[in-house]
Amino acid sequence: MAIKLMNPDGMPTVDVYHQVAVASGTRTVHIAGQVAWAADGSTVGEGDLAAQVARCYVNVGTALAGAGATFDDVAKMTVYVVDWTPDKMPQLVDGLSRAAAELGAAPAPPATLIGVAALAAPQFLVEVEAVAVLD
Repeated sequence: MAIKLMNPDGMPTVDVYHQVAVASGTRTVHIAGQVAWAADGSTVGEGDLAAQVARCYVNVGTALAGAGATFDDVAKMTVYVVDWTPDKMPQLVDGLSRAAAELGAAPAPPATLIGVAALAAPQFLVEVEAVAVLD
């Protein structure tokens, strides 16, 4: 495996991600920001942050599989949430739990959460992008 996830001594342990990913592979896969689209282009979970988070992660998983990768190969994720406030965290965690159940994996690479004013279309509440490293 090309990615080793860790929480070094002296850094806090966070439930939903690791602080550091050490990559030793040679091929890098960049996944474009994924929104809550179904394969037919329809929006999944309009108005439901948890449902959209889950769909975004499923879409990232599909994109990774297309590149011959899995969430075990992800070195970094970035999550963009429209009008982010800390009180939305339970919805975000719920969406992550739904995605983990559907994917059979609990993605936990280093991650950054960024609040934004808007995404590409008004129905999108969240967008998730990933970088993976393969041997």
